[in-house]
Formats: sequence, C-alpha cells, structure tokens
Amino acid sequence: MPLIELPLRTPRLILRRFEATDLERFHAYQSLPETARFLLRQELSLTQAMEALGRYANFTFEQEGDWVCLAIERADMPGLLGEIVLKWLPGTGQAEIGWILAPESRGHGYASEAAEAVLELGFETLMFHRIDAKLDARNTSSSGLCERLGMRREAELVDNWHYKGQWSSEVIYAMLDSEWRARKTSPEPAT
Repeated sequence: MPLIELPLRTPRLILRRFEATDLERFHAYQSLPETARFLLRQELSLTQAMEALGRYANFTFEQEGDWVCLAIERADMPGLLGEIVLKWLPGTGQAEIGWILAPESRGHGYASEAAEAVLELGFETLMFHRIDAKLDARNTSSSGLCERLGMRREAELVDNWHYKGQWSSEVIYAMLDSEWRARKTSPEPAT
C-alpha cells in the first residue's frame, strides 16, 4: 500500500492527523446526542474522546481493517471542523468512507470538499477498486452528500440495524474506480 502523504489540501481545507490540541473541540461535538444520532454508538465521554483521539492521531494504514481518520480544518482559520474516515475493508481493493462534522460546520460544503479529497486519495493513490458509504436511511443529509459526490445508491437493507432501542434501515452508496475516472474525465454539464 502506498504511503499516505499528509496533510491533504483542498481549496478551502486541510485534512491532517489529529493532535492533542484537538481534544476540547473533538469532545465538544462528539459528546452531543445530535452528533451520535445516526452512529451505532452513543455520544462520547471525555475519557472515550481521549481514547479515540489517541487512536486517530496514531493510525497506521498497512492492512485490511486499518482506518485513516483525518481532522478537517479550514486552511485560512485553524480549528477542528470535524473528521473524515477511510477504512480498508476485507476483500481485495475495498474501502468505506464516512464523516462527522461539528453542528456549526455543517451546511458549508466542508464535508463534500473533504470527501472528494479522500475519494481521490482512495482511488488515485491507494488504488482501491470500490469505496462505499453505509448510512442510517434516516440520515438524509449524508445521503444527499453521497449523491452529490456521484456515488450510486446500491441497496437499502430494511431494519437490519438495531441500536439505541430501535430498528433502522441501512442504505449503501458506492463508487467504483472506473466510475471515479469517468466522472473526472467527463465534461462538466452546462448550467
């Protein structure tokens, strides 16, 4: 697997390793019930946030099951906006993407911009064949993001997740490397 050169830069963002100085901001959004609403886990305590931040700051990406979790911050104003994750799935050439943003960072296109950069990393540097996103079907914001990224809705698994005392359906979006390349080479539609 090629080495991941960090930070990743986009026109507005820097995607970098987490640092100890991110803890207060990380815990601030990870401790909110609204942040954990569509996650298979509860909001994080300060101790849990410290443990997660330590794992994220010291990730390795060498084998199936490894994660890259990057802090998202604006290039012109340092400060944690959220995180973006790429997980190396079992099976040849497969990965999963995900994101979490602080409430005040949502709605500005940061998740789209960060996800685009991580898809580029996944397909062009790490040479994955397929990248998917698995979402709670009620998470319409993330579904919309997947669609804006050009990911294809592959499936809805009805009531296959039971968490937080209720059943929920899982929606799977995906993109193949051939779809990524076709999207990057096709002309932009006229507006």
